[in-house]
Amino acid sequence: MATNLKHPSDGISTSMKSDTEKGIPEPASQELSAIHEESTEIFGQLSIWRKMANYGVELRGVQPVPVEERTDTRYLNVGTWLGASMMCLLPLKSGILGTLSYGMNLRDTFLVCFFFSFLTAIPPCYMITMSPRTGMRQMIQARYSFGYYPNIVPVILNMCSIMGFTMISAVVGGQCLVAMSNNSISTSSGIVIISLISMVITMTGYKIMHLILRYAWMPSLVAIIICVGVGGKHLKDQAPTEPPKASTIISFASLIAGYMLPFGSTLGDYAVYMPPSAPRLRLFLYAWLGICIPSVVLMTLGAAIGATVLVVPEWSDAYDLNSIGGVMDAMLRPAGGFGRFVTLILALSVIANTAPSVYSFSLNFQILIPGFHRIPRIVHVIVSTAILIGVGIGAAEKFTESLEGFLGVISYWAAGFVGIQLTEWIVFRHKDPETYDASIWNNSKLLPSGIAALVALIVPFVIVIPSMDQIWYVGPIAKTTGDLGFEFALVITPFIYYPLRKLEIGKFRGGRL
Repeated sequence: MATNLKHPSDGISTSMKSDTEKGIPEPASQELSAIHEESTEIFGQLSIWRKMANYGVELRGVQPVPVEERTDTRYLNVGTWLGASMMCLLPLKSGILGTLSYGMNLRDTFLVCFFFSFLTAIPPCYMITMSPRTGMRQMIQARYSFGYYPNIVPVILNMCSIMGFTMISAVVGGQCLVAMSNNSISTSSGIVIISLISMVITMTGYKIMHLILRYAWMPSLVAIIICVGVGGKHLKDQAPTEPPKASTIISFASLIAGYMLPFGSTLGDYAVYMPPSAPRLRLFLYAWLGICIPSVVLMTLGAAIGATVLVVPEWSDAYDLNSIGGVMDAMLRPAGGFGRFVTLILALSVIANTAPSVYSFSLNFQILIPGFHRIPRIVHVIVSTAILIGVGIGAAEKFTESLEGFLGVISYWAAGFVGIQLTEWIVFRHKDPETYDASIWNNSKLLPSGIAALVALIVPFVIVIPSMDQIWYVGPIAKTTGDLGFEFALVITPFIYYPLRKLEIGKFRGGRL
């Protein structure tokens, strides 16, 4: 199998030379050549892309990154990118569900959040070590198991997952803005503000976003500490609870898995410009700790807030009016005008989560329909933001119900996807990045058929569906055990995929992967 990486701009070296002679940096020139080849017929003028590239804006879309362009050695950026993404109000809402919706006490909620966060984050964080070696975005790598057209199915599921999380963050941030303004603006307006700021940041791409997120967690952390310091005196007032049933703990654990496992379809997007020699253990640890530490701490704070909301009337009224945004504003109200400023910082903290999410969503847009990769990533960012605004405004009306149903369901497909990708990488490709021939990334005839992966993803739902415990459906197995859907998907999927993929390789592909 050929393993030479083919640059998207091969065959137009004359143009590249011309650009270099004009003073354009070599990496920018290479990116411009790729864009020139694939989208000049749509946009006509190259000057605007040249100017953007010179200012560090990423123009590359989903095309594999050649080895010579994988030069980012700031490995800690993986941790700061993910740490900033999680150092916001999003994890608070997940923690609140443990005490407010599942009726668990603070201790039990913390234990579930701690153990299942660190456990279920391991597979996605391991997967981030693959992209520097292959030079491919996460869902492009998936084509080497799901094939060209069947891969559209996990792409759609992934886009739904990404948009769900982005919507939750945008709604929470919008609610904070509403509370800060004394309800002088609507939640819809708050969502639009958060989304538009995110869009501007997302347009800059990989390099500038890494720079922004390297420091974005700092004001968020300070704001959360101030919030707890000002209003934390009530956190000791916890509503009494009954000891949770095992089924309740298992169902809440599935919700936490739904928070962590979907990272397996996006993390590689944030490390694709790092060299093949990138230290894999360090990348794993940076990603693992960057996700888990802020998430667990803020989930625990959210659990404490959820238990307090039940017994402190002021917080209860604020939660009923503006959800978590209202509670944060109520906690900071004793600080007066300064408290309002801190509430604003908390509202804007979600942008560190929504911007990377829109980044990955826009990349998935490029492989949703054949030929979409020719449209520059920035155009997809604009479309993605429009979708976010529409979905966020619609979901804000029934926010808690939307969140519970969403987080539980996405863990099922995400677990199966992770199982397939790890089986392909470890078992069939023996962790050899050269088996991912970058020259065929967009060739439906040379990529696998994808039948084995698609069947392995779908068939486990025969047992997953009876094991679901959702607000809109409780399966017969789940009535006794709690939600075991993601566990079954994670365990069963590889056992189905292995024999089917082996048959495909041996009988239909002549031994070729």
